[in-house]
Amino acid sequence: MITTDQVKTVVLNNGVEMPIIGFGVFQIPDGNQCESVVVDALETGYRMIDTAASYQNEEYVGKAIKKSGIDRKDLFITTKLWIQKNGFDDTLKAFEASMKKLQLDYLDLYLIHQPYGDVYGEWRAMEKLYNEGRIRAIGVSNFHPDRLMDLIVNSEIAPAVNQVETHPFQQQVSNQSFLTSLGVQLESWAPFAEGKNDIFSNVVLSKIAAKHQKTIAQVILRWLTQREIVVIPKSVRKDRMTENLNCLDFVLNDEEMEAIGNLDTKSSSFFDHRDPNMVKWLGERTLNDKID
Repeated sequence: MITTDQVKTVVLNNGVEMPIIGFGVFQIPDGNQCESVVVDALETGYRMIDTAASYQNEEYVGKAIKKSGIDRKDLFITTKLWIQKNGFDDTLKAFEASMKKLQLDYLDLYLIHQPYGDVYGEWRAMEKLYNEGRIRAIGVSNFHPDRLMDLIVNSEIAPAVNQVETHPFQQQVSNQSFLTSLGVQLESWAPFAEGKNDIFSNVVLSKIAAKHQKTIAQVILRWLTQREIVVIPKSVRKDRMTENLNCLDFVLNDEEMEAIGNLDTKSSSFFDHRDPNMVKWLGERTLNDKID
């Protein structure tokens, strides 16, 4: 059984320590359920919670954090900025709105959620908040290497994290090497590919799981964390939360790592962030709450 103080951390490019495993709340929009699930996750031992303005559940994450009674310094809280078309000013307003919902005085990690719109204005605002001590680390999500490099060469502060789709069918091997060369931490979203391609009955993963007397989910999380990739699995079941957290007490050998490596399709299991139709849909998607 992994205890809270045994969860490994990675050190970001500014010296901040980030747990290598946390808890994600994507697609848990129902308020009461989200609050209850996050309370369960914190009770289970998770100390990193990942949410986003676009998930529409920051308020309930904040309530769960407050209800837990856990010392703020022992938590690592991430949220994400949705596409704000007016850049700098709206980013500052969006940040304050998120902080109010989360009931926090500072944030551990703030990410630009999508690489569209006025990302440079957004990044300038995030740099300002970082320099003021309101955020411990700033980063991005879904940025392809060219977009990330462009942001870095045109900014004072390099992103600490890039959160991208990473799982056995989309392994991001070359991208991880690129990020590592820049000192940017890779964080996985959808580590289980949301169950696509029958991942939970995959023959290769099943064989490895049986050998170690672990679940397929635990094998996937161990494979990712063994590659030094941060993971944020989600479950609404407390027993699964416990299983997922206990993915660090075994080691995959080189043969097993290679076998999983052979599952890579090098393509998204969801959608292409460079598809003009998807860019249009994301760019036009607005949140229900107004930024004042």
